[in-house]
Amino acid sequence: MDVFNLIALLITLTALFAYVNHRFFRLPTAIGLMLVSLLVSLVIIGLGKLGYGGVDLWARAMLARIDFSRALLEGMLGLLLFPAALQVDMQELAAQRWAIAILASFSVLTSTFIVAGLGWLAVKPLDLHITFAYCLVFGALISPTDPIAVLSILKRAGVSPSLRAKIAGEALFNDGVAVVLFILFFDIAVGGRDPSVRAVTALFLEEGIGGMLLGIACGALAYYLLRQVDNYQVEILITLSLVMGGYALSEWLHASGPITVVVAGIFIGNRGGMFAMPEQTRRHIETFWVLADEILNAVLFVLIGMEVIAIHFPHGYVLAALFAIPAVLAGRLVSVGLPIGLMRLRRPFSRGAVRIMTWGGLRGGISVALALSLPHGEERSLILAVTYVVVVFSIVVQGLTVGRLARAKAD
Repeated sequence: MDVFNLIALLITLTALFAYVNHRFFRLPTAIGLMLVSLLVSLVIIGLGKLGYGGVDLWARAMLARIDFSRALLEGMLGLLLFPAALQVDMQELAAQRWAIAILASFSVLTSTFIVAGLGWLAVKPLDLHITFAYCLVFGALISPTDPIAVLSILKRAGVSPSLRAKIAGEALFNDGVAVVLFILFFDIAVGGRDPSVRAVTALFLEEGIGGMLLGIACGALAYYLLRQVDNYQVEILITLSLVMGGYALSEWLHASGPITVVVAGIFIGNRGGMFAMPEQTRRHIETFWVLADEILNAVLFVLIGMEVIAIHFPHGYVLAALFAIPAVLAGRLVSVGLPIGLMRLRRPFSRGAVRIMTWGGLRGGISVALALSLPHGEERSLILAVTYVVVVFSIVVQGLTVGRLARAKAD
């Protein structure tokens, strides 16, 4: 199957699953699409177990043609982050900058070690062979909240503006920290060496600060170009080139692509919308990116549901995954509750902020993509299976109930 036919099949399945969800389940689009996709995938697996292996083998062959990790981390991610960044209020973000910075860095690091420690204790009685370094790899890839999953659910959650800014800001920026930790602990796990403080600092500066500076530079260049024209077709192309070109450039310069796109999107969304575009052009650009965001989000959650076909779930892996769910939530609770408790001494926080941020810290496709990027082996199989179960639980159970929790705390 060539690339065009593969994309055509994905779009067709996404449209069909969206119809089924809208007609029968009426769940939020992201959750409904993933659930329908997951149910169809489980039926395909069941048919394979019953001896109808043709459909099962065909589905596995199709998924083998899709490099989910590369498609998301090197293709779709920038296009998914930019529309969300366009909607961020710079003033609200600036007002919450210290809270966001702490949550996007300290909280991810703290959660990584808590999850790794609890995971290390859990795998011993299950007789699963995995080093503590690989437990840290799992902690790093599962600790950051997924901006795509979080922002798609936040639209319906009904949380206060200040808390929404903290959750959205954290989700948009913690990927850069998580990727650096993932690379760091992966190098330790594979190479068996302890990196120097200098090397770790250089990696953080290159990825984080480098991505931020590159995002400002790309955003400023796009802003200058937008001010020179008054044609929405051209301006849409400029923003599209900003996302794709900026992300590709950041990869080439070894800066953080997600941070580059997020910073550029915030810059254009605030400066460009106010000073570089007339009202009609701004509406056209917003409409284009909202539509692109909806389509790509839909395809992504269908892919997440379908990935279950390609993952093996031995008995020990299932037990480890069931233990990982409360372990990840515990890591999130401590890593969010501790800094918020300290920050409350200096500034107010919304009622129930810790509980909402803990339960609303959804994991999504980025965690699965990072797990899929690991080299083949027993460690990858275990981490991938556990990651997938945690992500599905996060999106379905937490995603469906976080709005109710937020409304309960507001009453």
